[in-house]
Amino acid sequence: MSADLALRRALVRDIAAGGALADPALRAAFDDVPRHLFVPYYYEGVPGGHVRLWGEDPDPARRERWLTGVYADVPLATRLRDGDLVSSSSQPSLMARMLEALELRDGDRVLEIGAGTGYNAALLCHRLGEANVTTVDLDPEITDSARAHLAVAGYRPAVLTGDGARGAPARAPFDKIMATCTVGSVPHDWPAQCRADALILAPLATGLIRLRVTRPGRAEGRFLHTPAYFVPLRGTGSYARPLPPAGGLAREAVANELFRFLLELTAGSLDPYEAYELWRRAGRPRRERFGVTVEPGAQWAWLDDPQGPHTWPLRGAAFSPGAR
Repeated sequence: MSADLALRRALVRDIAAGGALADPALRAAFDDVPRHLFVPYYYEGVPGGHVRLWGEDPDPARRERWLTGVYADVPLATRLRDGDLVSSSSQPSLMARMLEALELRDGDRVLEIGAGTGYNAALLCHRLGEANVTTVDLDPEITDSARAHLAVAGYRPAVLTGDGARGAPARAPFDKIMATCTVGSVPHDWPAQCRADALILAPLATGLIRLRVTRPGRAEGRFLHTPAYFVPLRGTGSYARPLPPAGGLAREAVANELFRFLLELTAGSLDPYEAYELWRRAGRPRRERFGVTVEPGAQWAWLDDPQGPHTWPLRGAAFSPGAR
């Protein structure tokens, strides 16, 4: 057995041991698609900057380090610009959980927002067939690279260069939309390009929101329990909200990952101290108690009930919690 195959199988066993990949067809995709073809190089953080590891390094020890890193269950920085991360290969176990959350079925047409290295699109091609997969990214360098990686692996889905917030209307309608980049609110073009009962999965406020499309342009759903940190959707800037000074809030809150999730979710709507009072009174709620509703022209987040007392507009979105 080759070194890359042995490492790949070990990675899949670890992901399965963690509770993911219960779907045999999805596990077969992770077994069969070589991640190293999509990550010919990546950057490791070191004091003062980054070091580049690549598969063609003349030093065999560094090549081995590269390959071992490719098949570790960690995200890999694949593209930097002026020292900032602009593209990455996501943590494989998180990718597996996201793909399972999509409830993929034979024949599903899927749109991926954020092409990255092309690895996630390859997994989708293995599961659904390349004719059913579309991936889009704003950066032509990223789409060119993803297209080349996919071709080497034997897949030719539709790889489009464009604004992911606008979806891919020429390829619609979709049964599933999956974003691999963080959004501050859900672009209205996404549910508008979906069939009824479609699912939309997107990173939002350090979590993963899963929405079901109930009618044209309308979608609603709750957050998964899984934390998620992704590069922001290109062209929309960063969504990170600075933490208030530790002295102004209980130390427990500032250090609590779930409170930071709520702080991000309420950015622009609630003062940090109001968010803390809500979090405390509600019993320090977990992500699964929060949800999002998207209507044509409006969208809002909520705690427990989309029509309840604790609702607020998402960043930059109109607010209409009485809409039906």
